[in-house]
Amino acid sequence: MPDLRPVGYIIGLLTAVLGVAMLIPMAVDLHAGQPNAWNFLSSAVLTALSGAVIALACAGGKHQGLTLRQSFMLATGTWIALPAFGMLPFILGAPGVGVTDAFFESMSGMTTTGTTVFLALEDLPPGTLLWRSLLQWLGGLGIVIVALIFLPVMKVGGMQHFRSEGFDTLGKVLPRALDISRGLVQVYVGLTALCAMVYVMAGMDGFQALNHALTTIATGGFSTADASFAQFGAGAQYVAIVFMILSGLPFVRFVQLVGGSFAPLWQDVQVRAYVRWSGYAIGAIVLYRLWHEGGGLEVTLRETAFNVVSLFSGTGYGTADPSAWGAFPLLVVVLAGLTGACTASTGCSLKVFRYLVLFEAIKTQLRRIHSPNRVIPVRLGGRPLGEDVINSVIALFALFLFTFGVTAVLLSLTGLEMRTAITAAWTAICNIGPAFGPEVGPTGAVDGFPVAAKWIMIVAMLLGRLELISVLVLMLPRFWRG
Repeated sequence: MPDLRPVGYIIGLLTAVLGVAMLIPMAVDLHAGQPNAWNFLSSAVLTALSGAVIALACAGGKHQGLTLRQSFMLATGTWIALPAFGMLPFILGAPGVGVTDAFFESMSGMTTTGTTVFLALEDLPPGTLLWRSLLQWLGGLGIVIVALIFLPVMKVGGMQHFRSEGFDTLGKVLPRALDISRGLVQVYVGLTALCAMVYVMAGMDGFQALNHALTTIATGGFSTADASFAQFGAGAQYVAIVFMILSGLPFVRFVQLVGGSFAPLWQDVQVRAYVRWSGYAIGAIVLYRLWHEGGGLEVTLRETAFNVVSLFSGTGYGTADPSAWGAFPLLVVVLAGLTGACTASTGCSLKVFRYLVLFEAIKTQLRRIHSPNRVIPVRLGGRPLGEDVINSVIALFALFLFTFGVTAVLLSLTGLEMRTAITAAWTAICNIGPAFGPEVGPTGAVDGFPVAAKWIMIVAMLLGRLELISVLVLMLPRFWRG
């Protein structure tokens, strides 16, 4: 049985920090004269004290380094414990929902999925709206750190390819993991502040700008109104497009950029592929819509670009219903969601990097069949890919497709119509946000889903956010032996 104290100590500290963070929306509600402020205070005290007790009980392991098994437990344990405490303000205060809906909203926030069960967002206290945004912002920062520090060590989904890159290529600038985390936090906060300022310049008020900056940089998609970004004008939508694209890029490249290294950002093959594929998707849908719908070029281009980038990055904001554009545009946006953004970004889904590895592996195998006597290594961006990276990526693809299929079937068994079940599985496991179907509310909320369907989606959100394998490995008896 592995020693759980180092894991418990870190989770306890993070929980205590989450409790302290609840004081921010409490102050907002207090300033607005909302009685909901005292519910946030109760939640903050309960969360901070619980975290402190857990940390003190496990303090004996704080000086021990994390083993591989403990790293797996920490990643999954964090994304279960924090949403569990993060739901308290939704239960004790506004909107005063039950455990299922509160945990769903909290998990959707921490995993930056963005699917909501709340209706009439405009009627919620400002503190509750800000708390939803903070959950996504904290979850987005956390997943970037996990992707750069933990997943490469755990060799999940080919992330070991970035172990040498992260610690060797960056070694001259950021020699230690702590330095990487510090640099990421600075870039993350800086981008959020810049995004908020530009939103204000584009016409948002300060509160709207803050909330949408938090959820844009986190590629989370929670908004302050049921209409999402349709409530804002063209200027704010163009700003969102730019920052959603930026948030889908590897944050470590921004750290290098701040350090004076400009070349790595554009030399990154996944960055070029992400921008290129986004352009292809936007262009194809714009041409289709202009041919079948007519209309003005600027409006069609802006609406298409906004929604495609939103789904490609996994943000989930919306200004229109892509399912109303026709079968071909819907297919393109679904494929965009299945692709996702770059590795080490706040984006989600399978990620561009893994598709590039898969394509290169297929291309190399075809060349080997044509020239069986030649030694042809698999390369990506000029660097050779090890067999362990290729096998890990292929395993993740297979597991993803299997999990997606099982999730869709389970959701259909709860009574959801098939299109709803498929898109709900898609949005949950890819951490995207919107679902399509008759059971989805007019605002995109899934409040009418059966309780069983909501819990299936909760599990799928967790699996998708933590790259499936890092969660499923905990279910193996062998993992807990020795």
